[in-house]
Amino acid sequence: MECFVSERSILREIWGKSDTILFIFAGAAAEFAVNKSVDWLYFTGKLPADPIGRLFSTVDYARQIIFSNNEQAESAIAKIRSIHSAVETARGSTIPQWAYRDVLFMLINYSITSFELLERKLTLGEKNEILVIFNKVGAGMGIEGLPEGYQEWQEMHTRQLEKNLEKSRFSVDLYKQYEKHLGAVRFRLLIELQKMLVPERVRQLLFSNSKSLFPPVVAMYKFSRLFKGDRLIKSLLLPSLFKSRIEKLDRVSH
Repeated sequence: MECFVSERSILREIWGKSDTILFIFAGAAAEFAVNKSVDWLYFTGKLPADPIGRLFSTVDYARQIIFSNNEQAESAIAKIRSIHSAVETARGSTIPQWAYRDVLFMLINYSITSFELLERKLTLGEKNEILVIFNKVGAGMGIEGLPEGYQEWQEMHTRQLEKNLEKSRFSVDLYKQYEKHLGAVRFRLLIELQKMLVPERVRQLLFSNSKSLFPPVVAMYKFSRLFKGDRLIKSLLLPSLFKSRIEKLDRVSH
């Protein structure tokens, strides 16, 4: 059966490595916190209660879509849509289209920035390919107003960052939960990594636009992969409860 994402796709390479995935969700964790729709993530109480577990749950869904055939991917997308519909029913309100689109844009943006930080610059053709695939996911979710090309996406993304972000009490509380579940040292590492990944607008809201101290550490990490030292580093970045789940994320050998 035909794959939802071609086996030769750059997106499979990006989402086939645990370090890239962790970087993607480090960036998304920051932007989620300042998105104006973050209150929806608080409605069920699951996100603040277990932010790291929710991260892995989201990863599982995304990878199920990327590494499955069409039928399995469409089933996963339908399940995500059903979960959101149930939350909307329980709250008696509809999640706005722009909020769905913002999340899709996060996946596009951090897939690109994380891979480029860890591996190499992507070509315009590869960026367009990433956009096309996520647009296909978005269409399955019923998201309207999706961009037709990478340049249009860039313009829409810039407007979205200016219009749909703010620092709120939810932002502050979510960062308290990150620190509580990660511990002080891991939390500090998360923040420094996020400063490298997020757009300037997000960095302004969360970190007063301060620059990251992390670039030399990332360079050392990339070097460590040559002799498999990255496994130790990754195990230090997340609590021991998640070590086995981190190892399962690798589908592509370094």
